[in-house]
Amino acid sequence: MEFLYEKVAYLKGLADGLNIEETTKEGRLLVSIIDVLEDFADSIVELNEDADEMAEYIEAMDEDLTNIEEDLYEDDEDEDDDDIDFVEVECPNCHEEVYIDEDLLYEDDIDVVCPRCNEKVEFEEVDGCCCNHDFDDFDDEE
Repeated sequence: MEFLYEKVAYLKGLADGLNIEETTKEGRLLVSIIDVLEDFADSIVELNEDADEMAEYIEAMDEDLTNIEEDLYEDDEDEDDDDIDFVEVECPNCHEEVYIDEDLLYEDDIDVVCPRCNEKVEFEEVDGCCCNHDFDDFDDEE
């Protein structure tokens, strides 16, 4: 922004070289205009300095926010692996739709109990599946 100071200094020098006197109306006007231009140049330089400081501050905040996001989302990614998958099945006793942890269905030493009727639910593996649906229904659709 030095060029603003240079231009204002040039106008001041030009006014001095033309022997513009502040005693006339026109002279006071021109000198006042040059003074206002100098104030504008000062303000613009200050605004640019403030903008540069703000840009540095925003960049630092952006880096901090990026680090926080990485830490936060990194934790979420680990939690996704621990999600429990549920399977919807119909209880053969009360015919209620219940949701059972899929891992429990494959455990031989764990008895699955219906939460509604409290009866033991027996699952038979049919064609590699343990949720009691008929694969023939799917074959007929094709």
